Amino acid sequence: MTKPRIYIDGQQGTTGLRIHQMLENRQDLELLLIPPEERKNPQVRAEFLARADLAILCLPDEAAAEALELARPSRARIIDTSTARRVHPDWVYGLPEISPQHKEAIRDASRVANCGCYPVSFILALRPLVQAGLVDPQAPYTINAVSGYSGGGRRMVEAYEQAPRPQRSADAALPFCLYNLEGAHKHLPEIHRFSLVARPPLFVPSVAPTYCGMLVSMPLPARHFTRAGTTARQVWEVWEEYYRDCPFVRPVPPDQNTAHMREGRFLDLEGCNFTNSVELFAFGRPDQGLVLVGRLDNLGKGASGNAVQCLNLMLGFEESTGLTI
Repeated sequence: MTKPRIYIDGQQGTTGLRIHQMLENRQDLELLLIPPEERKNPQVRAEFLARADLAILCLPDEAAAEALELARPSRARIIDTSTARRVHPDWVYGLPEISPQHKEAIRDASRVANCGCYPVSFILALRPLVQAGLVDPQAPYTINAVSGYSGGGRRMVEAYEQAPRPQRSADAALPFCLYNLEGAHKHLPEIHRFSLVARPPLFVPSVAPTYCGMLVSMPLPARHFTRAGTTARQVWEVWEEYYRDCPFVRPVPPDQNTAHMREGRFLDLEGCNFTNSVELFAFGRPDQGLVLVGRLDNLGKGASGNAVQCLNLMLGFEESTGLTI
């Protein structure tokens, strides 16, 4: 039986490198590796795209658009990890856990736009609650999120890793920081489209001085719930039912929250690193409201791991093949 041939266009970037690591030892597919000196040669890239059964584009938006033009004559199925096509009507959004029907759409798709890292937690936390009628979709929502610096791509990785470190300090070269405070983050369109909330949330992203990991917190005041006295347990019950057939989504029962926290009170950024899992937590008291939190690896379920999950679905493999839960 012929093995599916996979080409990663952009295999030297942070997302491409992690995908390459996930695929390089698999015996059920053939990885096409472009020579490093030819990776920016359009003619050679077009040849690799023509040979591939499935290509993963790990490129910035403009470069990904160029790759799609190069791939036009080929029959390769495409997973695009850039931002530009995530809400495009001709592309299937690459987040399999949205619904069973959405997972089937990914299986059959020729063009899949891989999800962004920040949207994963918000969509997976809020969408089931909206569908269950537990929260008001018209309410104003807020996201406070922090990612490891690999989420900013090669330039940010180099900035953090090449800047001089403070003397006599174990701190990373650059400190924790907020960014994109003008409210135009590139992930907002997909967050709005697929979470089912009526308007884009107020989003405050930040970067931590650690390579990878992600925490996305979503405060929900009591008035956001349609039923007075909604508890964290009730939120968890909705999640548990919704994701019962989703191996990578792990809703944590509220009475077990502290077991997932350092010293029982610190929810660390790196708890899901090097897995394709996302943990969902609900904290708080019904009279004040709840805080929902998603924890994942921004290069795992937030990028490379999710792309491999989509690849598995598209090629007929078990979706968890080659991935760590």
